[in-house]
Amino acid sequence: MLKVDRNDDRPMWQQLLDQAIHNITTGKWQPGELLLPSRELASLIGVSRSTIQIVYEELFSRGYTVTSRRGGTRVSESIYVKPISEAEEIKSPLLPNLPVLNASIKHLHSWFGNKERIIPEIDFTPHEPYLDEQFQRSWRQAFLQASTSNDLNIWAYGDARGFLPLREQIQRYLSLERGIYVHVDQILLTSGAQHSIDLIAQALLQEGDTVTVEDPGFPAAWMAMNYRKMRVCPAPVDESGLCTDHIHPQSKLVFVTPSHQCAVGVIMSEPRRQQLLHMAAQSQFWIVEDDYDSEFRYRGDPLPTLFSQRPQNTLYMMSFSKMVAPGIRLSAIIGPNEAIHRLAQVQELTYRHLPIMEQFTLAHFIEHGHFMRHMRRVRNVYRRRHEAMTKAIIATGLSERFTLSGVETGLHMLLEVDQSFDEETVTNLAFEEGIRIYPLSKYSLKSERKGWVLGFAKVDEIAIERGIEHLARILLQ
Repeated sequence: MLKVDRNDDRPMWQQLLDQAIHNITTGKWQPGELLLPSRELASLIGVSRSTIQIVYEELFSRGYTVTSRRGGTRVSESIYVKPISEAEEIKSPLLPNLPVLNASIKHLHSWFGNKERIIPEIDFTPHEPYLDEQFQRSWRQAFLQASTSNDLNIWAYGDARGFLPLREQIQRYLSLERGIYVHVDQILLTSGAQHSIDLIAQALLQEGDTVTVEDPGFPAAWMAMNYRKMRVCPAPVDESGLCTDHIHPQSKLVFVTPSHQCAVGVIMSEPRRQQLLHMAAQSQFWIVEDDYDSEFRYRGDPLPTLFSQRPQNTLYMMSFSKMVAPGIRLSAIIGPNEAIHRLAQVQELTYRHLPIMEQFTLAHFIEHGHFMRHMRRVRNVYRRRHEAMTKAIIATGLSERFTLSGVETGLHMLLEVDQSFDEETVTNLAFEEGIRIYPLSKYSLKSERKGWVLGFAKVDEIAIERGIEHLARILLQ
């Protein structure tokens, strides 16, 4: 008999329906069994007839019952009844074994430094920018103003390349700030650098293609390529950037961070740039130029991009994760028309397009001057923190004993040590003292270089000084 629990928050018809389905699927009500007329069942349970009619209609619409004028309502003959032994032992399909995915996720968590649940007192993270309440107020204002738009078309399916007004704002920014002049259709919006790399792998490469990456370098790049079953070949990095003579001759793509090398922090020299551009033209491979934090330069103006010198076979990646905030998940790929068209096709097939509200808000944020005001403000913050980090490393004697690089641009610098150092032990000792530092080995494929990538964007000057003093005591003891 079906029962109603008056203390249950669910509607009575829902309670009765769930019980009826359970009775049918477990075989308590056998296939072909005649159900009581709705009026009679309602009287027995103590509910209205209309409640039972709703239950019967739902059972019929879902295929659990059949009905006729003369035969009444019966349990469907074709319904599958689980044996009693099977009813409590239903198992989902086995997941495929994906060792590459598991290993990559483990490395990704380790690289980000988020495997420990304990939040350290001082976190020299190189992954996140400075954010404060002033940014939050500006973003909220842009969001609220963008939300008042009366244009209902923005809520429809959009262009796979991304929201046109935002691409127009990016086009204007690139021309004014980076010397990149492109048509708006040469800009494709993505949800972050990893999304960009994954799209490139899907659209412009084939399984088994060879790609060359910097080593040490950006782990998410070679992880994504590896997962897409590319042959990933590491090329070492020296004081002039990527060693172009180590680019694999069969490479279909070379991933570089020339303005501020990811991890080591060096700037790719002009001769190396020219060598890379010449090789790309001769061998017809793609250059993927990740320009992730070149906007923060402490000596002179931002460097010219590879894309501005050879746009025919260069894909330029920019991200708002460092310029604004990682949480908005917006980046862009800039490239030749044909390549962007192909990327947009894959985007349309697999993602359709990005969520509109973040794009709409960012477009408003840039158009109304919030973005440039934010950039001016955080540049001043980073300049002070960069200076504090540099002075602290010099004052503690770390710069005399070890190699400091990557101090001209970006939001991190590298303190490199001799290969004899126990990098893991030092990292753990620092963490025990409430300081999180990021080992260079986490950025490496085959490289045996050791040291720590020290970010300063999220650490104030006092904490920087205290953290470096603690680190110096560990390293110089």
